[in-house]
Amino acid sequence: MDDRRNSLLKEIVETYIKTAKPVGSKALCSKFDCSSATIRNEMAILEDLGYVEKNHISSGRVPSEKGYRYYVENLMEAEKITGSDMLKLQKIFANKELVLSDAITKCMEIISEITNYTSVVLGKNSSDNALLQVNIIALADNQVVAVVCTDKGVVENKIFNIPDNISINEIIKTSEIINKLLVGTPINQVGTRLENEIKPIIKKQIQQYETIYNIFYDAFNDFVSNNTSNVHISGRTKIFEQPEYNDVAELKRLANKLEDVNFIEKVSSKDENDTNEIKIYIGDESEFDPNVTIIRKKYHINGEDGTIAVIGPKRMDYQRIVSLLEYVDENLDNRKENDGK
Repeated sequence: MDDRRNSLLKEIVETYIKTAKPVGSKALCSKFDCSSATIRNEMAILEDLGYVEKNHISSGRVPSEKGYRYYVENLMEAEKITGSDMLKLQKIFANKELVLSDAITKCMEIISEITNYTSVVLGKNSSDNALLQVNIIALADNQVVAVVCTDKGVVENKIFNIPDNISINEIIKTSEIINKLLVGTPINQVGTRLENEIKPIIKKQIQQYETIYNIFYDAFNDFVSNNTSNVHISGRTKIFEQPEYNDVAELKRLANKLEDVNFIEKVSSKDENDTNEIKIYIGDESEFDPNVTIIRKKYHINGEDGTIAVIGPKRMDYQRIVSLLEYVDENLDNRKENDGK
């Protein structure tokens, strides 16, 4: 498109984001120093191209999904976050008593509060970890520690009391069998393979195999329980403060989706193999709801991958949300560097 149409579309998108009202030709005349007829003609062309659409209530235009996508990819400019927003987020990262994962959650709670959108933090997930090895460490008083290590550097341990009739050597022998056969197995699948593959083997080689089997089964089961997907959602009802959500049926439909944690996790973590760039999914692209946008960013801390995301209307303040997520990511990197010193 030529410069004037680009500028016109940019103005329509950003005006609609601010006002939530269809943009008419009169409001644009002074901005572009053109007659109302000229503006109406250009808006008609933008409509023919699919970038804007008429509102049924008003003669003005609103951005279409295609228009938002064009704006995000071609017209949106970088925006510095306000001093007020920066101060609120800086206080979180400056608090050394907060571990990084908690700092991320607090930051996303603040972003939800200041934007009136819903924020999501997807933390660690056991399915992302594969077994690296399991070690047995003998303690005094008939106790052992089972130490489970994964390829992502996550380590979990569990202490077990051992009956007098159980040999430590047989427990260690079982760990060696597991390490030989199950290394590389996703942690959440180890329990099934223990039952189907390891138990028949140790039944033939280990005397008290049932008790020893339960030690390892419990250790792996605890790992999965402690590392299941950690989904933190802030401001579930914030999005309903947006003016476009004034229909009761629409509110109920969206509210049900925002209560479905598994669904939110799925759509917020889509394209898990992509880069660490900020991703924007508009309307139907979100696979969440045709009337929302999801903006998300992956992060990596302490061997664990996670995702931060914001869910809002298609009329989302794209510039502000992108700037806020970039600021969180930048300070996350700075905090990691400082913590490592």
